[in-house]
Amino acid sequence: MSGHSKWATIHRKKGLIDAARGKVFQKLAKEIYVAAKSGTPDVNSNSSLRMVVEKAKAANMPKDNIEKAIDKAKGASEGENFESILYEGYGKGGVAIMVMCLTDNRNRTASMVRSTFTKYGGNLGTDGSVSYLFERKGIIQIPNQYSEDEVMMTALDAGATDMETLEDTYLITTPSDKFIAVKDALTAMGVAEFLTSEVTFVANNPVSVNDDIKESVNNLITHLEDLDDVNEVYSNLESE
Repeated sequence: MSGHSKWATIHRKKGLIDAARGKVFQKLAKEIYVAAKSGTPDVNSNSSLRMVVEKAKAANMPKDNIEKAIDKAKGASEGENFESILYEGYGKGGVAIMVMCLTDNRNRTASMVRSTFTKYGGNLGTDGSVSYLFERKGIIQIPNQYSEDEVMMTALDAGATDMETLEDTYLITTPSDKFIAVKDALTAMGVAEFLTSEVTFVANNPVSVNDDIKESVNNLITHLEDLDDVNEVYSNLESE
């Protein structure tokens, strides 16, 4: 009986993990579709598409899923359109939050985002109310099995602005327009594994709050991320 119970527990946990991964892949597929449809559906000539594909690869999205999203954009009808919308607001303690959405129904998305902010202790702000607190940057993280000096020189020569040596990884920061050049240079150097590889918004001055406020803000962020139209949520909450 105990063995069956353990099997059921593991099976249920695996199902939850698979469902979460499937939702992430679904959102990435939408990003890939939009990037491919808004320009040339070719990663070699469409830098926006290339960055999203790199992000999808870092999330271990299957190659077939990536190709299907690009192929869908190639044959998409003109009436099938998504628009990118950025919502800005605050969580408890004045923590700044930005919500990046891709939607085919602006009214539906606005209602869902607004109600989620309200329900979980935050409030939606006006355009520009918090976006000035963030900067778009490329983030690359690789295992520190390579020479620190070689990685640093390669990254800096290609345009990186910073490199931090952590316990078992190197964390490299780039301007958004140098992200691809830096990653290509690292790949040419021999780097085969990228733990993180994306262009994202980074808070200029992360804020520290007490545990109760942090829990409330993280709960709000989790529920925002669960919304189907939401692709990314950013905050200036200081990471641990």
